[in-house]
Amino acid sequence: MKVAVVGATGLVGTVMCKILEERNFPVSEFLAVASPSSVGKTVMFRGMPQTIIGMEDAIAARPDIAIFSAGGGTSLEWAPKFAAVGTTVIDNSSAWRMDPGKKLVVPEINAHELTAADKIIANPNCSTIQMVVALAPLHRRYGIRRIVVSTYQSVTGTGMKAVKQYQLESKGFEPKPEEMAYHYQIFENCIPQCDTFLDNGYTKEEMKLVNETKKILGDQSLRITSTTVRVPVLGGHSEAVNLEFNQPYELADVRKLLSEAPGVVLADDPDTFSYPMPLLAKDRDEVFVGRLRRDESVDNGLNLWIVADNLRKGAATNAVQIAEYLLTSGLVVASRQEALSV
Repeated sequence: MKVAVVGATGLVGTVMCKILEERNFPVSEFLAVASPSSVGKTVMFRGMPQTIIGMEDAIAARPDIAIFSAGGGTSLEWAPKFAAVGTTVIDNSSAWRMDPGKKLVVPEINAHELTAADKIIANPNCSTIQMVVALAPLHRRYGIRRIVVSTYQSVTGTGMKAVKQYQLESKGFEPKPEEMAYHYQIFENCIPQCDTFLDNGYTKEEMKLVNETKKILGDQSLRITSTTVRVPVLGGHSEAVNLEFNQPYELADVRKLLSEAPGVVLADDPDTFSYPMPLLAKDRDEVFVGRLRRDESVDNGLNLWIVADNLRKGAATNAVQIAEYLLTSGLVVASRQEALSV
């Protein structure tokens, strides 16, 4: 397959290249695409330097798949141009997620909804992905009425600038104003703001959790509220999730469902101090679930703790898994052949 990674020099783009290598995705031609300031520079892919090209050159090359991680504005402008030449775009920004004409996909849950006509496919938000991977089998079995989620999100979710700010502060340096990704120091601090504030007092990140979860699970009746917090962790998002089910449940059955769920690792044994942590999820593609316990304050309530590597399953791995599904199901081949015949 001829594959383009758009935003190949960014934090997520770099991980996308790494995961394409690790998972042995069949890349016959690799196109590293980035902003004009990076054109002509090189990135490494499978041990070989790859010269970075611009958008126009990438479109002219007609890749079979283009995986985008270059921001919403870039995706809105360029993804349709790639799609117009027959390329299937998998976009990691928020640009297309709530577009009613675009699929929002977590392969373990709803990849089966994809068709050859889907030329722009949205990759969900990082905190949404890990939550729905764990909740989907529970929702199918018991029906979820209400979700209350509080997140503890790594600075890597903000990007390279935030990582550099954290590193400077952790070494005792005070970043210059232009080096600050946040309004406040992040080292030894927690900032209850992920993304910008909206008119309803919630942040965009909090509303992504609400709206994307409903779309992925296919249930607009879900009642969801969220609080998202940035924490001084280099890699890995954590979530405290409280659920109310429509039906009674047994903890043993919940554990069995989660232990058998694709993409989930159950780590839930307080006696041996086994519970998910960002350190354990680092460089892993699974979603880790633990601290399962009944919420005794409501009927059919459950508390659980969910952790995943936000750059991998929360972004790059999920996108590559979508590409793998497109390949194995023949959807990319079918759409590519149709485009060439026009």
